[in-house]
Amino acid sequence: MSGSLIKIDEEIVTSATSSVFLTGINSTYDVYKVVYNNAKVSADGTVKISMRFTESGTPNTTANYDRASKFLRTAVSFGNLSNTNQTSFNTDSNIGNDTGEHQNKIFYIFNANNSSEYTFMTEEATQVASSGELSGQQGGGVLTVTSAVDGVNFFSTGGDINSAVFTLYGLKK
Repeated sequence: MSGSLIKIDEEIVTSATSSVFLTGINSTYDVYKVVYNNAKVSADGTVKISMRFTESGTPNTTANYDRASKFLRTAVSFGNLSNTNQTSFNTDSNIGNDTGEHQNKIFYIFNANNSSEYTFMTEEATQVASSGELSGQQGGGVLTVTSAVDGVNFFSTGGDINSAVFTLYGLKK
């Protein structure tokens, strides 16, 4: 499997920003992987990081994002999370900004550049939330319109992303 991940784009956030774009999705690869690591935010307990797909470099903001996931938490039992007809793939928990609080996510994206198919994604997450609680999440989602997706846009709600590394990879065929 060595050499099967091809780095396409990377954004390293070192100062406050509300939005990050990763571009370069095209017909070269069937599957893309997006990772963000060690995301820290500006306001404790009020900031979430959400994702949208881009088309021709512009975020698709239509209410066509559906997703479902299992939310695993150390303080209480697991939960089932889902939403339909949203304007993005929303993060379900607030990120903290105290020492040690951060979020990590991995997405796999399928059918992205095929304008005849829906674009699907799977997601895995770990974080130390604003409450200090360790949690994880696994699930998936779909953009329920046919379009050619060429990138992703991460954006924050309730504050800024202060630091993180966002990377887009293609999976070699």
